[in-house]
Amino acid sequence: MVSFIVPAHDEQRLITDTLVAIHAAARGVGLGTGRDYEIIVVDDASTDRTAQVAIKHGARVIHVSHRQIAATRNAGAREARGDFLFFIDADTLIHPAYVRAAMAAMRGGAAGGGAGVKLLGKARLHERIGQLLLIHIFRWVGVTPGCSLFCTRAAFDAVGGFDETYYAGEDVAMGRALARHGRLVILKEIVMTSARKLRTHTLGEQLRLLARFLWRGRRMLRSRDELALWYGKRRDEP
Repeated sequence: MVSFIVPAHDEQRLITDTLVAIHAAARGVGLGTGRDYEIIVVDDASTDRTAQVAIKHGARVIHVSHRQIAATRNAGAREARGDFLFFIDADTLIHPAYVRAAMAAMRGGAAGGGAGVKLLGKARLHERIGQLLLIHIFRWVGVTPGCSLFCTRAAFDAVGGFDETYYAGEDVAMGRALARHGRLVILKEIVMTSARKLRTHTLGEQLRLLARFLWRGRRMLRSRDELALWYGKRRDEP
């Protein structure tokens, strides 16, 4: 069985497209419902209709109140029945080619991996440049973007899951743990993800966040209070 795990906090606006895309991708590689794949939405303290929307679109919903992305991902994995785990963010769209390539990699012995990322919608110049740089950096250094990380159940259990001391960057830590355990692959296939954080926060805010990270390093990723981009009040897109 294949398990698709979707962490979500107040995602009623975007999660429908994500779930529809997961169903289409699974069926596009020959997986049927029920026995072959499952979708688990981990509803982390949502105040909107995320859970109801997820149920409507065929997902099993787990309720938690962590407000900590690593713990939320791990909660989904604990409930998953699959031998292959896909962690897909609630604002991300996957396609059959990605699932097919990921499954082939894991069946071929890979512990896990990720894919390149393309931003949904019209992107501004600095967003397009950043997107191209990130795709090449991900492949060069072997970084697994959290919006579309996959691994075998055996590898997940062997490395102990996501490191819950991180409030952000847990995807990078997980990728490094998987690489130490076995083979990590970064696929040539691309997934699509929302650029909303780039649009709801000014370039100045993003640069200040980067500067703080360069100054404080990983210590910053272990404090929710310093990560308003992820844990602050959700802003509407302009």
